[in-house]
Amino acid sequence: MNKHPEKRFWEIDFLRGLAIIMMIVFHLLYDLTYFGGYDLNLQSGFWLYFACATATIFIFLVGVSLTISFSRSEKIENLRKKLYLKYLKRGLRIFSWGLIITLMTWIFLRDGFVLFGILHLIGISIILAYPFLKLHYWNLLLGIAFIALGIYLKNFTFDFPWLLWLGFMPDYFYTVDYFPIFPWFGAVLIGIFFGNLLYPDCTRKFNIYDPSNSNFTGLFCLLGRNSLLIYLIHQPILIILLYLLGIVGMYR
Repeated sequence: MNKHPEKRFWEIDFLRGLAIIMMIVFHLLYDLTYFGGYDLNLQSGFWLYFACATATIFIFLVGVSLTISFSRSEKIENLRKKLYLKYLKRGLRIFSWGLIITLMTWIFLRDGFVLFGILHLIGISIILAYPFLKLHYWNLLLGIAFIALGIYLKNFTFDFPWLLWLGFMPDYFYTVDYFPIFPWFGAVLIGIFFGNLLYPDCTRKFNIYDPSNSNFTGLFCLLGRNSLLIYLIHQPILIILLYLLGIVGMYR
């Protein structure tokens, strides 16, 4: 059991770092397909499940991390009364990065630009999650319900765009990154459930060997601690590298 609640849990950073590596691999393949003309099937089969698993790890860990942050903040009297404001600010900051992604993809892609991608979802989820953080076991049922409703909504399209952020997909809608509230907020709620179950009061409720001092594990943990920065800069770096290598042209 972790006796130092202020410490980070290496396994959470490690899993987030693993998701970062998976994301970079998938986006490299995507860039080769979109910009380089390579015929790679990323929309079905293994790579579709690979992309889904990558996103699920990220979003699930949002819920786990929120429970740890919530428990830690409640222990500090001055923060207890400002908790919602804290999550509101954090959520709006990440959502704002999502809006920048929207602008950049509109400028450079146009076709398929991001309207409600993973950063939009994470930002909104941090704000919406606050009343769920003390529900504990109910979050598992609510999470399953959100996922089930989202899967059901995927069978339909709608003639209005205003609720696409919820999962009501408009007719002929196409985007390169789409993570609506239904079903993906369900993964956040399930993360909150497991966060409360496994890390109550900022303590680890299970024993695990700590290999975080090794170079291999330490690298993954480092990536996990800087996941937002890496998310924001990795695509421009990949495209520039592919261009310098002559694999992609200046334009599609």
